[in-house]
Amino acid sequence: MIGAVLVYSIDKRVQVFKNVIVYRIGPGWSLSVEKMEESLDGKRFVECGASQEKSIGWVEPRGEAHGPLVETVSGQLILKLMIETRSLPSSVVNRKAKDRIAQIESTTGRKPGKKETREIKEDVKLELMPMAFTKQSSVLVWMDREAQLLIIDAGSQAKSDEVVTELVKSLDGLALTLLNTKVSPTAAMSEWLVSQEPPPGFSVDRECELKAADESKAVVRYSRHPLDNEEVKQHVQAGKLPTRLALTWDSRVSFVLTESLQLKKLAFLDVVFEGASSGKDDGFDTDTAIATGELRKLLPDLLNALGGEILGT
Repeated sequence: MIGAVLVYSIDKRVQVFKNVIVYRIGPGWSLSVEKMEESLDGKRFVECGASQEKSIGWVEPRGEAHGPLVETVSGQLILKLMIETRSLPSSVVNRKAKDRIAQIESTTGRKPGKKETREIKEDVKLELMPMAFTKQSSVLVWMDREAQLLIIDAGSQAKSDEVVTELVKSLDGLALTLLNTKVSPTAAMSEWLVSQEPPPGFSVDRECELKAADESKAVVRYSRHPLDNEEVKQHVQAGKLPTRLALTWDSRVSFVLTESLQLKKLAFLDVVFEGASSGKDDGFDTDTAIATGELRKLLPDLLNALGGEILGT
């Protein structure tokens, strides 16, 4: 079905896993929750020092101080990485450095060379760093040991790569590889748009991005627009490749599939919440159970729609 109408409940929003990047856990890796907890504890998050630009470490997924770093919800393991950065606008550093260079010129009559100028900028940066504001961001990690999958709630591949680096450093022997399918998302999305026949269990919604593969790099974006028309088909047949396509799975979960097999803008439809607890004290458990429960069924169907997974040799 093309152009499904989605209805969301205003007060029912799952607060975990808005974006999904999926990795295959290397064969043979196994570590108990206790051992994982011990390993992560040695790499707990510590806020940036006065002159430190960046700090990365693990924090309690539930947000409770001194709680576990590995939460188990419905058999699924949840971790949380915190990233704090302290940065200075380059314009501020350059202006202060320029003032200092001008002072040297006026008092000594000489102009600092390139090396000394770089050193001056570094000195200025170190002096100003303690006054810079810090910014924190966190990333949830979900480990499905039964399916041997690891899911990172990151909005970009760069942020996901950063999390993977910390995971591999923190958990001995862990190896991760991005999922690879027999049919590329781009090829599959092209077929679905041209044939107007999405795979079983899925419907195409009203958002899409198409990019030309030639030197023009032309981009066509549709938002809140029906995609079952000749115009969209002609764009694809003319060589524009889908890089993003909004889909709904089983009338339960909507998302945007990207060319790199990322799932963005995850949203859970009202039917998912039927029978779910509305208690105020179990928001984390409820959100996590809903998100992981639905995605554990969605991901295999999506992989099948893409021809199945290419497993490493």
